[in-house]
Amino acid sequence: MPIQRDRLYADVQFLTTLNPPRSISYPESLKKAAAYVEAEFCQLSGRVRKQELHLGFQNLILSYGPEDGERVIVGAHYDACGDTPGADDNASAVAGLLELARAIHEEKPEVKHRIDFVAFNFEEPPYFATEKMGSAVHARSMKNDKVEVKLMICLEMIGYFTDKPHSQEVPHPSLKNLYPSTGNFIVVVGKMGQERTIERVQQFMKEHARVNVQSIAAPPGLPGVSLSDHRNYWEQGYQAVMINDTSYLRNPHYHQRSDTIDKLDFTRMTEVVRGVYAAMLNF
Repeated sequence: MPIQRDRLYADVQFLTTLNPPRSISYPESLKKAAAYVEAEFCQLSGRVRKQELHLGFQNLILSYGPEDGERVIVGAHYDACGDTPGADDNASAVAGLLELARAIHEEKPEVKHRIDFVAFNFEEPPYFATEKMGSAVHARSMKNDKVEVKLMICLEMIGYFTDKPHSQEVPHPSLKNLYPSTGNFIVVVGKMGQERTIERVQQFMKEHARVNVQSIAAPPGLPGVSLSDHRNYWEQGYQAVMINDTSYLRNPHYHQRSDTIDKLDFTRMTEVVRGVYAAMLNF
């Protein structure tokens, strides 16, 4: 499978060296990030489109597979928070999104469902949890167009791992004995009622990735569970999961200027992307 660590690194390097950072506070840098994603998509296929958001920004969408029928959506947000370089949050996931798109266009597998790769804008404050989130606009458009979304996979912070003992926190004491205390795993995060979906994604990832893959089916109100773009697909009644390194429960650089490329583990990150590739093809 052609998931390449060097390409992941190059994507994160470009996104994190934009100066000033790619946040709504610096629109020109945010536009450069969008242009980078669009250019990478366009190198792969002519099936690229823009979905208009406010302030002249867009979601960027690349499609693969059948035009009609069921659809799998894989998404990641390309904006960063404030003055942070956003290596883990969320350049790691944008790199993963781009690499998934490259891999499928290189291998050209036969797929039964269409796959849409979506780079969202406006996930970060001040737009988080508002109708202006790029993913909220996209999810509503899927519902309005009566698209049958088989699964939405949200990539959100997939690059921070540590082998330091007792480096992993949990959002509730009741979970302490259910998960490793060392932050060297990835989690498939879903909500209660979607257990079968979560289990299937976890299983595909486990079978194809050399990384510890955990999962949780939790109430959306549990801290951290709804903190990304998948929330908007839940709102529209779709099956959706977040692939996440647990964010602030592990990563001390979350939303800090220290969220830089040297903090990421590209070997494990490559394995995560490899696992997601299997899940999006086979689900």
